[in-house]
Amino acid sequence: MAKLILTHEVSGLGSPGDVVDVKNGYARNYLVPQGLAIVWTRGGEKQVSDIKNARAARALASLEDAQALKAKLESATITVKASAGLGGRLFGSVKTADIAASVTEAGLGDIDKRSIEIGTAIKATGSYSATVKLHDGVVATLALKVIARK
Repeated sequence: MAKLILTHEVSGLGSPGDVVDVKNGYARNYLVPQGLAIVWTRGGEKQVSDIKNARAARALASLEDAQALKAKLESATITVKASAGLGGRLFGSVKTADIAASVTEAGLGDIDKRSIEIGTAIKATGSYSATVKLHDGVVATLALKVIARK
């Protein structure tokens, strides 16, 4: 087992600053190369506090702000424009960065692309949903409408 300090949110594992034990292969082949975690050391406790302080600074100011943003996001349908061929099949897929940019363009606020989770890959035009973690315990469900870019 490998002991790691998470630097980003990892679904099903923990939040930034958490110290976790994972299998060696998962740590060596995925978490560390993707920059989602660093190897725990004795001097790592300072890094844990730095990561938690940075996370707190980036987090939404208060729970009330997060709940207000959740209400705005869930009341609107986000239109995502993507390059598509005949039959509505996309060239590539819709990424979390595309969704975050579409939310900003719609004037609903700025959200971090790393806080967005897409259930299954979006590879065709149509209606989809995604979730956004806004604050501890506050998760918004986005209604997405993927259309072809002209």
